[in-house]
Amino acid sequence: MIRLEVKDLKVRYNASGPEVLKGVNLTVEHDDFLAIIGPSGAGKSTLIRCINRLVEPTSGEIIFEGTNIPSVGRHGLRKIRRNMGMIFQEFNLVDRMSVMDNVLSGRLGYTGNLRSLLRWYARADIHKALEILDKVGLSDFVDKRADELSGGQRQRVGIARALIQEPRLLLVDEPTSSLDPKISRDVMGMIKTLSEEAGVPVLCCIHDVQLAIDFSNKIVGLQDGLKVFEGPPSRLDRSALEEIYAFEVL
Repeated sequence: MIRLEVKDLKVRYNASGPEVLKGVNLTVEHDDFLAIIGPSGAGKSTLIRCINRLVEPTSGEIIFEGTNIPSVGRHGLRKIRRNMGMIFQEFNLVDRMSVMDNVLSGRLGYTGNLRSLLRWYARADIHKALEILDKVGLSDFVDKRADELSGGQRQRVGIARALIQEPRLLLVDEPTSSLDPKISRDVMGMIKTLSEEAGVPVLCCIHDVQLAIDFSNKIVGLQDGLKVFEGPPSRLDRSALEEIYAFEVL
């Protein structure tokens, strides 16, 4: 069952500038962990951020569970974003807030700004946050400020915040770029395990090809805004990598 379909997606950041995405097509099914790879500047993060309109597409369709996202208004977009969890490259935490409050901010789309500001969270949300923090290994860090955590711990908070939304799709933007190799593998394993437990498909852009091979069931390769590869990890051979990374030394 298709959860997300991207059709002929094009992006320019200004009218006279170059196209960053040049007619990209892809589909994400309900049980996919789809990795997007490619060199720096290929358009990976732009593609991810178009899905929930953090970046506005120039043209094309982004169909999420039957709704074309570029065509919806502000109210409709708010509802769609509630159903899309996002894990950011730079964690995107509020440093002065506790781990618990950062996780509960993932319920903002349901509680509203005022209730979140006053920390009037439902008992069920607090219970859910504690459950997820235990799963990501942070049950002893509930009251710690976010700026007291290591990079790996901060990314685990980001994972917990995304999952407490109970999303229908998980968007992951370079989750390991600032982490060492062991922590990177742990984080990817955690995202895969928890997304499978929750029954949530993942669309992940990642710079580490080996991690993409090890954790995804589908890979899309971008080169200069164009999709030049799509297939299972088993098909990502030397020839495919040379095409994806045509302007980089492998």
